[in-house]
Formats: sequence, structure tokens, C-alpha cells
Amino acid sequence: MKFYHNPSHLHSLVSSIIKSSKRTQLNNFTRCFTTRVGFESPHTSRPIDSSKHQKNTEASYSSSSKLVLYSYWQSSCSWRVRFALNLKGLSYEYKPVNLAKGEQFSPDFERLNPLHYVPVLVDGDTVISDSYAIFLYLEEKYPQRPLLPADPRLKALNLQGASIISSSIQPLHMLSMLKYIEEKIGPEESLSWAQLHIEKGFCALEKLLKDFASRFATGNEVYMTDVFLAPQIAIATARFNINMSTFPSLSRVNESYKGLPEFQASSPERQPDAVHGQ
Repeated sequence: MKFYHNPSHLHSLVSSIIKSSKRTQLNNFTRCFTTRVGFESPHTSRPIDSSKHQKNTEASYSSSSKLVLYSYWQSSCSWRVRFALNLKGLSYEYKPVNLAKGEQFSPDFERLNPLHYVPVLVDGDTVISDSYAIFLYLEEKYPQRPLLPADPRLKALNLQGASIISSSIQPLHMLSMLKYIEEKIGPEESLSWAQLHIEKGFCALEKLLKDFASRFATGNEVYMTDVFLAPQIAIATARFNINMSTFPSLSRVNESYKGLPEFQASSPERQPDAVHGQ
């Protein structure tokens, strides 16, 4: 497949989209209805002989009943948040926003996120958009099952890995970006563009993580980088035909993700707004 031969012109065409997408992520389509989603992680089991622990856990589950997630079933950004919520054992109300019908531009949704992007998390009076910000909020507000390690070096590594995915990979293959390239250049160029930037990001992650990766990206526990990486790999292989054999460390940890019940429950086909056959 031939890639566009005037990269400076192509970058000027999409620069305005890149600037905004560096801070938030666009998701594709959603069906508009509401349902209650609950997932209890095996990592948050409660010992029955500890009344204090049980009381604290019940309090956390009670407070989590306020959580509302505006999501789209195929969005890798929404997928990250669903995965994190599942790992923490937090139940939430699932509210899809149908981007195909323009519901993200409704006055109600604009009050939640003026950029008209999902995911958005509502926790009582607190409204957070952008999956990176949502993740950090959940980690601070709901510390059960920490998803950032206590070790400063590993914590920095996880923040860096997640940032590469959310800032340097996903925004460059988001739907609005690819549609713009298709309209201005052609459909083949949009795929080449996406593949170029996904592989560039994966190459950086492979080098960053190769000395730390074990069962998961930074060791034997699931942390922030895993939460961002698992959906990104799934999207890259399914939609953009990325050959993961080029990235042995990432490919190995991806096999571990597939066996996690929290990841399985957060997958697109398990969401209430999933459109099967796509």
C-alpha cells in the first residue's frame, strides 16, 4: 500500500485535529439508552471475619453507585475506563451517546464535555472527561485495588506508558482524523497513516517495557499501562491489521490480558450498546 508522498502537506491538513486530540480522545458511534452495569472483581473479595473491612468495602460500593459512564462500545478510550472500573470492582451506570446521530452535540452532553468527546465519568457533582484524567481520579477517589504501583520508578514507568498510548498513538487514528484524511487524500492513505503511527508507538513501548515486562507490562500485576495497552492492542490488530510478532514483549503480555475476566467483561462485544456483526 502506497503512503502519501508529501508528509508536510498531510501534516498541515490534520494539524488542527491533532492539537485538540492530544488532550482528549474521540470515539466512534454509540446507541442511546441506559442500563445498569455491575462487575465485581475477584481482586476485591471481602473476608467475612473482618467487620471493619466489610464496612469500608460496603461504603465504597455505596459511593460507587453514583458513577455514570458515558461510553461507546468500540471506543478504546471508553474501553480503558470500563477495564479500570472492573478491576476496582466498581459498579456504574452505562450511558451510550450515539455519535453517528450527533447526540454528542446536544446541549445536555455539551454541558458535560464542551469538546463533545466520550468517555465522560460523572461521580455525583464531579464530571471528568478524558480517559487519562478519569483514571487518575478513580485511583485517588477509590483506592481499593491500586492500579498505580507504590514504587516511584514503576509508577513513573506506568504513567509514561499510558501517556504514549493516550497522546501519541490513539489520537492519530481516531475516527475524525481518519475521515479527514480520507476526504482530503484518499481511503488507502488513512489506513497507512494509522498503521504508521500505531507501529511507531508500539516500537517505543516495546523498547520502554522490554526490561520490565513479565506476565504484564511492568511486572506481575495489572497496572495503568496495562489498562491503556490492552484495548489499544485489540483495536490495532482488529481494525488496522497490525502484526504483533514485531513486538514480542507486547505480544506476550497481550496473551495475559485475554485471560482476565475484568478485561473480558469490558470488551466491546459485551457492552449493552454493541452492534454485533461489525
